[in-house]
Amino acid sequence: MLFTHDTVSGILATAGLVNTSARSAETLTDVAALGAFLDRHQFTGRRDGTAAELAQVLALRPRLRRAWDAADDIRAVVDLANELLRESDAHPYLTAHDGWDWHLHVTAADAPVAARMAAEAGMALADLIRSGELDRLRVCAADDCDAVLVDLTRNRSRIYCDTGNCANRLHVAAYRARRKTAGAGR
Repeated sequence: MLFTHDTVSGILATAGLVNTSARSAETLTDVAALGAFLDRHQFTGRRDGTAAELAQVLALRPRLRRAWDAADDIRAVVDLANELLRESDAHPYLTAHDGWDWHLHVTAADAPVAARMAAEAGMALADLIRSGELDRLRVCAADDCDAVLVDLTRNRSRIYCDTGNCANRLHVAAYRARRKTAGAGR
C-alpha cells in the first residue's frame, strides 16, 4: 500500500511522540526537547516554546497511545480518530511548501502545537482505517520494550521498534544462545 506523504509523516510523528516515553525513559523533558522533536518531524507553524505547551503535548501522548493499544478494535480507533479531529477543530486544506508537493494540513498554522499534533494524528489514523491498513500499527515484539512502531514495509514484516535497538539486541542474544548450545554439544 502506498501512503501519501502527509499520512506517513503524520503517523510516524504520532508514533514518535508516543515513544518519547517508551522503555521507561522520558525524552521530552523540557521545551528544548519538544522543539527538537518538532524539528525532527518537520512540524511547521506556531510554537510557543512554553512549559504550558509542553504540558499540553505530554497530555496528548497517552491518548495517542490508545491507537496502538486498541489496534485490534477498529471501533475504538475510529472513535479516537473522530475525537482527535473534532477536539482539534480540524479543517483540512491543501498546501505545498518546503519542497513538498500538494498535501493536506489539518489545522491553521497558528493553532497550538498539541491541537495540530492531534489533528495530524487523527487524519493519519483515518487514512489507515479507510484503507484497511490499521494492522500496520504495532507494539515492539521485544519482551522488554513497550515502544510502538508503524510497519510501512511492503511485506508487513517489521516487528521491532527503532527506539531501543531491539532487533539487534535480540538477534545478538539469539546468536549467542546458538553459539553456547553449539559449544556445549562438543
